[in-house]
Amino acid sequence: MFRRIREYWAAFAERRPGTAQFLVFFMLSNGVTVLQLALMPAFKWVFGQTALVDTTFQVLPVGSNVDGSQYFVFDYAAGPLPGGGGGLAYFLAVQVTLLIAQVINFFAQRNVTFKSNTSIWRAAFWYLVAYVVITFAAAALQGFYKAPIYDLLIEGWGLGGTGETIADVVTMIINAALSFWVFFPIFKVIFKRVPETDEPGPVPPAPTAPERLG
Repeated sequence: MFRRIREYWAAFAERRPGTAQFLVFFMLSNGVTVLQLALMPAFKWVFGQTALVDTTFQVLPVGSNVDGSQYFVFDYAAGPLPGGGGGLAYFLAVQVTLLIAQVINFFAQRNVTFKSNTSIWRAAFWYLVAYVVITFAAAALQGFYKAPIYDLLIEGWGLGGTGETIADVVTMIINAALSFWVFFPIFKVIFKRVPETDEPGPVPPAPTAPERLG
């Protein structure tokens, strides 16, 4: 059965290479998202046991919120959610989880999805640039939906700790969805596969006629 599946997939990939590539990218991305969902609560719990949860991390002020308060790109006010913003503990839990997931994603997508054979260092540099830009963009957008989601699930629906866990999952899925649609076209550019040419080797010298004896 597995042999038939492999044969069918090979034939499908040959007929529709673009679609097959996107499907592999989709499956690997979802696998990485599942990994993030597993790691996030663990790191959040670890950092939540420290004083970092009471350490404010609010940087890059831009504009203001609807209520007139300062809007921060990275807005993690001191105190546990939903009353606070999770502090530096929440910020580190999110970023460490994303870092681990993206390192795994880099090698998986490069080697499996795109089968790139160009410079890994150049690809890593542009991947890092894209990761930083997406991190800032996702953080800026998170300011609009993070607090309402946690307020709704923890206090609005009265779910308490369960609501907080669900909110963690929802926010992580939103981040993963943003990364998914942004990274695919970026990967198409940085994970190139160039044709491998067989360079002809040196031509051996023509055999000489054997010397006549006597």
